[in-house]
Amino acid sequence: MIKKLVVLLFLLTTTLSFSQTLSEKATISILNCGTGNESYSLYGHTGIRINDPLQGIDIVFNYGAFDFETPNFMLKFVKGDLQYFVTANYYPDFEYTYRYEKRSIYEQEIDLSKEQKELLYKQILLSANSDEKFYTYKFIDRNCTTMVIDKVNAVLEGKPITTLKPVTISYREILYPYMENHFFEKLGINIIFGTKVDQPAERLFLPLELIQSLENTEINGKPLAKPTKTIYEAPENDYQPNPFNSIYTLIIVLGLIILVRKKGLTQSYFILLGSLGLFFCLVGLYSQHEEVLWNYNAFLFNPIYLLLAFFYFKKNQKGIVKTGQILIFCLLGYLVYMLGKIHLLIVLPFIVTNFLLVGRLILENKKLV
Repeated sequence: MIKKLVVLLFLLTTTLSFSQTLSEKATISILNCGTGNESYSLYGHTGIRINDPLQGIDIVFNYGAFDFETPNFMLKFVKGDLQYFVTANYYPDFEYTYRYEKRSIYEQEIDLSKEQKELLYKQILLSANSDEKFYTYKFIDRNCTTMVIDKVNAVLEGKPITTLKPVTISYREILYPYMENHFFEKLGINIIFGTKVDQPAERLFLPLELIQSLENTEINGKPLAKPTKTIYEAPENDYQPNPFNSIYTLIIVLGLIILVRKKGLTQSYFILLGSLGLFFCLVGLYSQHEEVLWNYNAFLFNPIYLLLAFFYFKKNQKGIVKTGQILIFCLLGYLVYMLGKIHLLIVLPFIVTNFLLVGRLILENKKLV
């Protein structure tokens, strides 16, 4: 509660201090920051800086703030109605934070007329000091980067800031390298996302891609942004990844499930697979995130595994064989569909494990039948 009061007081004081118009010396620039090691910082950050030395203004507005103390935070995040909001920070504080976190800061000043600067300035102030400060977060379509792009495009003719054409890469392919040292995060992201992230990345939604776009955007034959200025270049990442957060851990665990051959362990694994598959199927009905719709990973983490676990528990050999054959068919279809997908290798241990476990059950119970 105290934090919220401090933020409200801060925004009130900035509003009062911004009541004057910008001077001729005012500049507006986009700040793009490098990635961090926390899950919320894996993709970087975008802010917009208003700097007017004659008026004593040097503020960064951020469209990517959220409150972990929001009631039912996780349910709201999954559903897609979690409210993000705009915050304002004095630029020195902003820079100090990212230097402290060892995250690079790149600045690109936007070439705007005085009238465009005034209009953008007023729109940002309005969004920071009214109900517009809250917005419904969407992973691709509405985040800290897209909000800044939309604000700047709104004062420019033709909305010129966009992805570089032609688009030859999918959203999934853009996201994949960002989680290089975070295997289970990469696995989770790739199995919960459906067909939308396999589409061409027409929407510009990540900070480092925005830098490239601004460097190549022109209006009337003139560059929109001045040359990129590196405010802070983070040292080479000395992050030591958790040795257990790797594909080898997954392979060892799945290998033990195969080799131990304990009925209770195999049943538990099937129940886990089926529960995940049921979640993937139902979350599409519940969630407003388009990224989780039409999730073909439900053929790998298949709800039918719950039925197989039931038949296995009841020692129903006929039921085991029939459901097992259906699951093998689904696995084969999934494997064919996944050929050429960038995340095939990280789900391959599950494909192999499921083939071996289900195939073994079919063979054992077919003899009994």
